[in-house]
Amino acid sequence: MSCLALNASFEPLTIVPARRAVRLVLDGKAEVLEEDDARRFRSETRSVPWPTVIRLVRYVHVPHRFRRQVTNTFLFARDDYACQYCGRHRSELRGRQFLTRDHVVPVSRGGGNTWDNVVTSCSPCNNRKGDRLPREAGMQLRTDPVEPNYVHLVWVVRRVTDRQAKYIRMFYGDDALDAVRPGRGTTA
Repeated sequence: MSCLALNASFEPLTIVPARRAVRLVLDGKAEVLEEDDARRFRSETRSVPWPTVIRLVRYVHVPHRFRRQVTNTFLFARDDYACQYCGRHRSELRGRQFLTRDHVVPVSRGGGNTWDNVVTSCSPCNNRKGDRLPREAGMQLRTDPVEPNYVHLVWVVRRVTDRQAKYIRMFYGDDALDAVRPGRGTTA
C-alpha cells in the first residue's frame, strides 16, 4: 500500500511508497496523520506505524500551473476511457479493438500533439477517420478536446484509499474527488 503525502498546508502532493514515507517521518521531515492499524514496520529495536497519510513539516512550494505532456494514460483518463467519436467505453471493445490516440487535425496536415488536438478513439473509429478531419470522414466529436485540470490529471490515475480520499476532498472539494472515485483508479 502506498502513502498519500500532504504539504504542510494539507495540500495533497503525491503518492509515495510507504517505505519512503517512514524515512521522511524518521528523519523528522513529516508526521503521520493516518496509519494502517494492521501493519507496522519493524526493526530489531523499533516498531513504526505503517503510514497511509503523512504531512510534511515544512511547506514545499509547488507551481500551481504547469503543462503536462500528453500521454495515453492521462489522455484516456481525461476522456473517461471512452471513444470520443462513437462513445464506446474500453470495457465494450472486443477482440482486436482497443483505445488509441487520434489527432483531430492529423499530424501530416499540420496538427500537433497537444491537449486541444488529441482525443481518445477506439481503433475502428481511428481507422475510419484515417488521415482526414472528422467532418471529412462524416464523424463528429462528442466533446471538444481541452487541457485537463491539473488536479484531475494528477489524481485520476492514482489509487487512493477512503482515508486518503478525505484529504483530497478537504483541500480540493468534492469535484476533484469525484474525478478519482467513480469506480476507476481507486481502492477501499
